[in-house]
Amino acid sequence: MLRPAMDADELRELTAFAVESAQLAGAFTLGYFNAGTPHELKADRTPVTVADRGAEERLRKRIEQAFPSHGILGEEFGETLGRDPGRWILDPIDGTVSFISGVPLYAVLVGFEWQGEMVAGVIHLPALGETVWAARGQGCWWNGRRARVSNAARVSEARVCTCGTKLIHDHGRGPAFERVRAACLLDRGWSDAYAYALVATGRAEIVLDPVMSIWDNAACMPCVVEAGGSFTDWDGRATHTAREALATNGTLLPEVLGLLRG
Repeated sequence: MLRPAMDADELRELTAFAVESAQLAGAFTLGYFNAGTPHELKADRTPVTVADRGAEERLRKRIEQAFPSHGILGEEFGETLGRDPGRWILDPIDGTVSFISGVPLYAVLVGFEWQGEMVAGVIHLPALGETVWAARGQGCWWNGRRARVSNAARVSEARVCTCGTKLIHDHGRGPAFERVRAACLLDRGWSDAYAYALVATGRAEIVLDPVMSIWDNAACMPCVVEAGGSFTDWDGRATHTAREALATNGTLLPEVLGLLRG
């Protein structure tokens, strides 16, 4: 059983377990990718497939066997309370729209929360063969090498990623986003967890998402922060529980917040 104050070795071992778990779940999803897998719509009108549910079932089984006292919160099967202050937060396929469209930018997300704070996260991109992971105080890693955010010093040098401008405008964030986009070097629709992996590895500088859930945020936050960046809501509050997200390379956060506020 983990002690109330988790030490560095325990966290390192737990993160290695999270990486392996995400990669195993990702291998399962590949059996359904670009294979004509049907989908259905959930109550919130988002798609789900047998691959989403099967991947989460596999993650849950593995966690329950290794850490029976931990809680688990997953997108597809809800929350199982634990006895310890550790909670696993899972998104078995982040970017199901990409998955069912045959676009290889979907991810398996595994985050670990200790006493209400995110201390480890894994962004695994099965179809790309990329894994980004991080643990508090131990840095961010990308396929085994150290990952760092870019050194862009001004928004005019930045690449901004979005989930799509229609969604942003539909949620009333259009004017704020357009100020950021106008100031940036370029904008791209590299969305979902892939966008946060890009910021953590220095391949983009800003991500703006107007609609998020805790399982979207949880794994991404440690990766971006441990790579030297910032992960906040659109008001600059560092959190993984907001219904929105803003990631930057850290240096650009004040300038981006100024543009968002107008």
